[in-house]
Amino acid sequence: MAGIYIHIPFCKQSCSYCDFHFSTSLKNKTDLVSGIVTEIANRKEQLTNKINTIYFGGGTPSLLTGDDLKRIVESIYKNYIVASNIEFTLECNPDDLTQKKLQELEGSGVNRLSIGVQSFNNNELEFFNRAHNSNEAEASIKRSQDVGFENITIDLIYGSPISTDNIWLDNLQKIATFNVPHLSAYGLTVEPKTKLAHQIELGQLPKLNDEKMIRQFKMLIEKTTTFGMTQYEVSNFGKEGFYSQHNSNYWKGEQYLGIGPSAHSYIAEKRVWNVANNIKYIKALNNNECYFEEEDIDEKTAFNEYVLTRLRTIWGVDLDYIQTNFNKKLNAHFQKEIKHYLNSSYLQTDNNKITLTQEGIFIADKITSDLFYI
Repeated sequence: MAGIYIHIPFCKQSCSYCDFHFSTSLKNKTDLVSGIVTEIANRKEQLTNKINTIYFGGGTPSLLTGDDLKRIVESIYKNYIVASNIEFTLECNPDDLTQKKLQELEGSGVNRLSIGVQSFNNNELEFFNRAHNSNEAEASIKRSQDVGFENITIDLIYGSPISTDNIWLDNLQKIATFNVPHLSAYGLTVEPKTKLAHQIELGQLPKLNDEKMIRQFKMLIEKTTTFGMTQYEVSNFGKEGFYSQHNSNYWKGEQYLGIGPSAHSYIAEKRVWNVANNIKYIKALNNNECYFEEEDIDEKTAFNEYVLTRLRTIWGVDLDYIQTNFNKKLNAHFQKEIKHYLNSSYLQTDNNKITLTQEGIFIADKITSDLFYI
């Protein structure tokens, strides 16, 4: 199995917390789509496995026109072997999801929507500098369902300086109200050079409250359980049959191609990342120049990445896989470090697989860091 990720680096406006690569100017959009189509064709020999997931992320892929999307999708199907039961996800903002846009997406083969709601509270949406309001968020979900999209995930953010527990509970309750089968929920983080970081540095906003973050994370786990969702990854919750296949492939170490500016790939034991600059990306593809960097993934890096990704999921760290795929030094390191936690309440072992307990989820980053081979 393999996946293709398409990075669409355009947004209407900049969110206060975001440090992803994007541009608020659309003037190069047509040229960039042409570049993406070219890159798709140029890299077809790198990924010969059948494609079982396509994921358009960003940025805001819902800013693409129907013709833009059609050009890219046709290039994928022309150059790769695509599974008949493909999971085809497109990230979108609520304010873009008009009836016409939804019909265009459905007609292009999109069968899973990732809607960037972030909050249903207008004060929080204004704080995040989102382009939509609460009514638009709710209407976009209902409209998507009416068009026929069943496989919908929404993003929510907890722990903001203006969030309260009641606001967070109201946000979570919308999952049940609209019967959304999947949720990705993230604690707000302060990334360098963002508006949020600047405001905190100037003292215009308080630093994030760790106690609030933990409390709201516990509320998240409790409420999603009552909704019939499984926490199959630390930040991802889904009903049976609605887990993200694309993201699960990342966590399981499957190969994937990343297309577009700043996109990353994992192919044939190599990590590849494209230049995070729209103009440089377009120019390089037009002139048949190099637009990416790459590195071989050595055994130590492969070990650390395996522990990092698998420990965060319900599939856990497979002890047989560790023993079979890594050398004696790495195995000895793992056995030594894991002992500190196996006798604690943070990890559990079942069928030779190690997973986090509910208590361990709260210190997942520390456990992972301790298990890394440095």
